[in-house]
Order: sequence, then structure tokens, then C-alpha cells
Amino acid sequence: MTQPRPTAPATPASLTRRRLPGGSRWRAALAYAVSVALGAAVWQVLGSHSGSEVFVSLTATLSRLGQMISDGSLPAALGASFSVYAAGVALAIATGAVGGLLLARRALLRLALEPYLIALYAAPMVALIPFLLALMGFGFWPKVIVVWLFAYFPVQFATQRGAQSIAPELIDVARSFRTRERDIWRHVVIPYTLPYLMTGVRQALARGLVGMIAAEFFLSAGGLGSLLITASERFDTAEMLAVTLVITLAGVALMGIGRLIEALFARWRVQP
Repeated sequence: MTQPRPTAPATPASLTRRRLPGGSRWRAALAYAVSVALGAAVWQVLGSHSGSEVFVSLTATLSRLGQMISDGSLPAALGASFSVYAAGVALAIATGAVGGLLLARRALLRLALEPYLIALYAAPMVALIPFLLALMGFGFWPKVIVVWLFAYFPVQFATQRGAQSIAPELIDVARSFRTRERDIWRHVVIPYTLPYLMTGVRQALARGLVGMIAAEFFLSAGGLGSLLITASERFDTAEMLAVTLVITLAGVALMGIGRLIEALFARWRVQP
């Protein structure tokens, strides 16, 4: 009698596809579009009838956004902010991946460094910004370090968790064939850990954006944070909302990119 063929475990992506077959995807997209349109309509109505300059309408916000694009202030701020963001997040991904793997595979290193990492993670990151200001000044790299602090820990913790969850049988089989340590890392540890790393990357993309704005509030001579501070000092609500809208849309786009990356690499997940 033949044994039944085992089925592959369900992934979040496959469960989503099952829940939204065929036309259901179009209905979900339509519901999303209607929700966004309804939110925009509520913003417009409340801003138009608020009777004050504290909360302006969506059209006034978009008009100011157009002015900021045409005079070049918004593109310049975006370039300054996202150069810091890209450098900080890239550094966090590189160091977090390496650090997570080493802490997972080297017990003595993990025992020595984990108390400091946990203490640093538990500390409020915003409280460390004035210290960095006093230590390193107001240049480009202090802001990069702040973004790195916000984005590093999701990558490191996710990578470490993935590497520690490798089934011992996989390592034992590799060693039974006299596989060298570097080949075990190359063919077992890294492929198994990669989906976990991508989950950390998705979280780091969002946290890095928060770190970018926080750094610019304290350390900025330019960027989106500087535009927000300047607009608040002038009580220019339209400009504040325009910059906030840009930051929000950037965050939504980054989270969407992170989900796509995570879904792509989740196919590589090795099942013990």
C-alpha cells in the first residue's frame, strides 16, 4: 500500500491566495480603494468646515505639496533624508545579518554580548540622540548611526532566531558527510536563515524611517524633519500636513516593498 504523498506546509502567502481566489482579489482591491477615497473625503470635509487654520483640507494640503515640489524644497529634503535612510538601513541589514548569525552559532559570543545588546535595545533610542550629538556633532554620520540604531535590532533578532531554530538533524547529516564548517554555513545555515532575515528587513525598513525623522528633529540641517520643524515654527499647518503625507506614503511604500521581499524569500524556507 502506497503512503499518501505529504503536502507542503501552508505559508502566509498561500493562505492569502486561498482566502482571496479569483474575483475576491478584485473585491479586496476595490474595498481598499473605497476606504482610501472615503478617508480622503472625510479629510476634505473636516478641513473645509473646521473654521480655523489648525486643520486644513486635503486640497489645500495638496496645493502646498505642489508648491514645495515646484520650488525645489521638497525634492532637496527628500534627497537629504533618504540618503541618510539608505545608508543607515543598509548598514543595519549588513551588521544585523552578520551579528545574528554569529550570536546564534557561537555560544560564548552570545553569552558575552547579549546583556549589552538587550540593554541597548531596552533603552529609549530617542534618549541616545543628544549623546550622539555631543559625541559626533551635526554631520551626516551621526544621523546614519541613529537610523542604524532603530533598524539594527529587528534584523539581528530575526536572523538569530532563524539560525537558532535550525533542526540539529540538518547539521548532523551535513557533518556525517564530512562537510566543512564553511560549507555548512553556505548550504545549511544561510539558506535556512534567509527567510527570517527578510522578515527582519521588513521591520527594519519601517523602523529606519522613524529613526530618520527622529534624527532630523535633533541633528538636522536639512531634510524632511527640518521642513516639519520650520513649518511648525511658522504655524503652517498645510506644509506640516504635506510633509507628513509624504512621510506616510513613503512608509506605506516601504512596507509594501518589505512584504514583497518577505513573500519572495519565504518560498526558500527549509522545512525540517
